[in-house]
Amino acid sequence: MSSRDVEEIIMAGFGGQGVLFLGKVLAQAGMIGGSHVSWIPAYGPEMRGGTANCTVVLSKEEIASPVVLEPDVVVALNRPSVDRFLSTIKDDGLLLYNSSLISDFDKRKGIRYAKVAASEIADKLGDSRVTNLVMAGAYIKFSNLLNFKSVLEILPTIIPAKKKELSQLNLSAFEKGYNSVELVN
Repeated sequence: MSSRDVEEIIMAGFGGQGVLFLGKVLAQAGMIGGSHVSWIPAYGPEMRGGTANCTVVLSKEEIASPVVLEPDVVVALNRPSVDRFLSTIKDDGLLLYNSSLISDFDKRKGIRYAKVAASEIADKLGDSRVTNLVMAGAYIKFSNLLNFKSVLEILPTIIPAKKKELSQLNLSAFEKGYNSVELVN
């Protein structure tokens, strides 16, 4: 399999930022889109306010192992996540980070960097809870296995029934993330 046929992603942030849901969105979008997927959550006993992360593997072929030690992409919603996972990214991989909460850090050579002001965008939309969907939209910009239009169409089916009133807000957040992400040096 080529690297374009599989994507290994780690998403990380504070508990309560919706990191696990972000992973579920990508995994379910991949599954609905015909990819093989795995989703593994990890969080401390604190959950809300503590650190949380999850791994997602998307693949055109069966997944031999769901364990992600060297991700293609790290999606970081806070600075401690950058500190923890930056060194694990594969050469030529990508760090996608929430520039609203992460500004200055020592960059590693050999990987790419992309930023999106996810928390700021979510706040301007009126609900900080959609920061994760801003990041989902930003991730799609770089994905070889998920495409924007397909995920936008299926996103309402992924949102839990108790959150259906947020459907339009979620779609707006996803679109803003896709259109606001930028590569940086």
